[in-house]
Amino acid sequence: MMSIKLGDTAPDFQAETSAGPIRFHEFLGDSWGILFSHPADYTPVCTTELGYTSKLKSQFDQRGTKVIALSVDGVEDHQNWIKDINETQETDVQFPIIADKDRRISELYDFIHPNASATATVRSLLIIDPQKKVRLIITYPASTGRNFDEIIRVLDSLQLVDSHKIATPVNWKHGDDVIIPPAVSTEDAEALFPKGVKEIKPYLRYTPQPNID
Repeated sequence: MMSIKLGDTAPDFQAETSAGPIRFHEFLGDSWGILFSHPADYTPVCTTELGYTSKLKSQFDQRGTKVIALSVDGVEDHQNWIKDINETQETDVQFPIIADKDRRISELYDFIHPNASATATVRSLLIIDPQKKVRLIITYPASTGRNFDEIIRVLDSLQLVDSHKIATPVNWKHGDDVIIPPAVSTEDAEALFPKGVKEIKPYLRYTPQPNID
């Protein structure tokens, strides 16, 4: 078992899924990726999560992001569970669910936490960038559903940070002002951010989000 940390390369693997066999890195291609684990099929919290994630498909598509789930059950169970998700959540799940009956991938990604459950995966989620680097790790208890609005928010922040020399402040959301990192001098900041630099302290400076006209 390995412990995956931020900045690590997401391990590659082959697996059967509800949509057929995949090799993980090939599945991701040049896209961003979200891999999220579930304790088991036919569980109520997971059913709501997968349904909501399915409804976000257009938002993930806009962000060049592929989504894939994992559960420690087989392909047939996944396919039948998807029918339930579609019915109860009024959606159409199109992303694959990895079959991990032998828990090989769960152990590879450290999704089994023995003190929480010796057999079921924890409710973990990773954001993986196009270079296959892990950029976010969030782990929830089995009883608490994830907040996918927060996942979208972090994805927006990561993609913005990668394309501009900025950071995002507390509770930032798309369209809000961003922070100029201390490593960027005020002189350079004024050239980089023609919309203006608002200095609160020499180390705390804001500018309007640079990729919005």
